[in-house]
Amino acid sequence: MELVIRGMTCQHCVQTVKKALSGVPGVTNVEVSLEEEKAWVEGDAPLEALAEAVKKAGYEVVSHA
Repeated sequence: MELVIRGMTCQHCVQTVKKALSGVPGVTNVEVSLEEEKAWVEGDAPLEALAEAVKKAGYEVVSHA
């Protein structure tokens, strides 16, 4: 699943988002790009759980594909 994430400004933000998404049950792999403002998540975690994890980390999921 591809997530568009707003609020990331540095590599520390990238690592924070990656850690938050990786902690969601059902996630098997996460890649995050600061330049593209996106995260790619593999696994069977529901979108709601992914968006909530990003929100708790201080960022916002604005769309997904």
